[in-house]
Amino acid sequence: MKHILLSLAFLAVAACGPETPGEASSDSPSTLDTQEARLAIQPSGSIPTGLPARLMVGLFENNGQTWMKDSKVPWDARYRYFTKGWVDNWGWSARDGSFGKQFMDESAAQGFLPVIQYYQVNAEPGGGEDQFLAKVQNATTMGEYFYDFKVLMQRAKEFNKPVLVLMETDGFGFLQKQTGSDPNKPAAVASSGVAELSGLPDTVAGWGLAFLQLRKAVGANNVILGIHVSGWASDKDIAHFSVTDPLQPEVDKVYNFLKPLGLGPNVTGATYDVLVTDPLDRDADFFARPEFKQDRWWDPSDTASIDSKSFNRHAEWLRLWNVTSGKRWVLWQLPEGNSNSPNVDNTLDADEAKNLSNAGYKDNRAEYFFGDNGAAHREKFANSGVIALLFGRGEGRQASHTNDYYTDGQLYLKSRAGAFLKAGGLAIPAGSTTTPPPPPPPPPPGNPGNDTAPYNFESGTQGWTFTGPVVTGVSPSTARAWAGRGSLAVTLGGTAAGKSPVSVANPAATAGKTVSFRVWVPAGHRISGVQPYVQQGAAGGWAWKGSWTDGTALKAGEWNTVTVQVPANAVGPLHQLGVELFTDAAWSGTVHVDSVSW
Repeated sequence: MKHILLSLAFLAVAACGPETPGEASSDSPSTLDTQEARLAIQPSGSIPTGLPARLMVGLFENNGQTWMKDSKVPWDARYRYFTKGWVDNWGWSARDGSFGKQFMDESAAQGFLPVIQYYQVNAEPGGGEDQFLAKVQNATTMGEYFYDFKVLMQRAKEFNKPVLVLMETDGFGFLQKQTGSDPNKPAAVASSGVAELSGLPDTVAGWGLAFLQLRKAVGANNVILGIHVSGWASDKDIAHFSVTDPLQPEVDKVYNFLKPLGLGPNVTGATYDVLVTDPLDRDADFFARPEFKQDRWWDPSDTASIDSKSFNRHAEWLRLWNVTSGKRWVLWQLPEGNSNSPNVDNTLDADEAKNLSNAGYKDNRAEYFFGDNGAAHREKFANSGVIALLFGRGEGRQASHTNDYYTDGQLYLKSRAGAFLKAGGLAIPAGSTTTPPPPPPPPPPGNPGNDTAPYNFESGTQGWTFTGPVVTGVSPSTARAWAGRGSLAVTLGGTAAGKSPVSVANPAATAGKTVSFRVWVPAGHRISGVQPYVQQGAAGGWAWKGSWTDGTALKAGEWNTVTVQVPANAVGPLHQLGVELFTDAAWSGTVHVDSVSW
């Protein structure tokens, strides 16, 4: 993929006005760049509806705190964690999510966009991060978990203003590692018992789609959903250790895993709105302590190679993701240490906002964006797709914006980021009103790029229908395809074992032809058999012929080919062509049918 060199030269701009792409405040170089070069640097995709067309800067703050408001800085966003127990305020109120609504209302009243880091799986029963997959496979746990998220969507809908919800930091990375990058591993989604999820597959991919589906079912259209992308999810920590490995292959590994979880077209009809990552969850020098002995510093030099531990490498990784996915970025939980931090534990109570002594550990992220040449750095990251910088300590001993004193005696972020925001901030391209979907994946090996089968479902259901009680619906889908770009999604939701046919009338298959069906079934399915069939019309005496394939012979998560032969003595046009689906128990999920040919 072509690498666009980012210019470090910008036009000067008056201090009272906002920076625009190609313009910078007085901390940028004065050398002029060409207008053509500046216009060539445009991030992919669009800023989600409800967010401003400028680089947002925000901070961590809990319910009831007023430090941000009292700072007199026009911060854009205010974030906090929602962990297990938030739904009833950890036992202090009804399980109705009013605690969450309070945070939204309070943030909006102070002029800030509410941002929620939804971080609940880690505290669900059953262990820690190593048990992430095991927890999402537990139907009881997921039933309560999805209920809580549905309540959040309900309260957000009542809030009726934009709210940004960042889903499960590092959780998607844990799932990729713990599934071996297989999105079709079992998960409790439809089987969680949450009615709105009955049409989703019981897979890890379905788990990612559940949040989109619940937002849709509740009608919380004001919620902007972010999916977390971990820099180590591909099994290489591209930011701090595997720093000479090419970036695009690592981007592709993670994107291909996340695509069926909601980054690509899917049965919900929606995708995640933004990408989310945290460049580091502690101050850099905290990792230099004897128990870690790790170097987590990034080279801030504008000439640093992208094959080095540097901000330039991180910006390039963000850019490649932006181009690959068509989504903008939210950088969240940026460390708040600076070069004057004393490398001592910060004992500041998070509820205090007093003039306490400097504490925390050294880091250079805040100074990179708001120190020398900060304007050029802000624009570089905006051109890589970044729309928000959210600062906050990820652990209690780290530096905090409430006592991050610099050498001049000023609070660093309040004074430096405050000056940037008071001067108008940085305007960034909003992009098109609708983010174009990413390009379709290449067809499976050995299959043509275009599906020329009589029934390819590229443009719709092509007249295919269903009858109950096992099948509850059919629809065209681009979530997966045997060939081409689409297939027929068959939704099952039977309350007991049974069978249902999915069929089309008056097919053109003639006597003696072998009809092939491509059928995809998810992991954990309860399909006990599939039976493609043909039925003749009145001239053929309504003769019926089927060909049984046992469910145990079906490979889950893969395309299976099943066939039936039209009788050699078939008379006249066929009345019906179809496939019967049998289940051995109540089961909700999605089966795909594609490329029905002869």
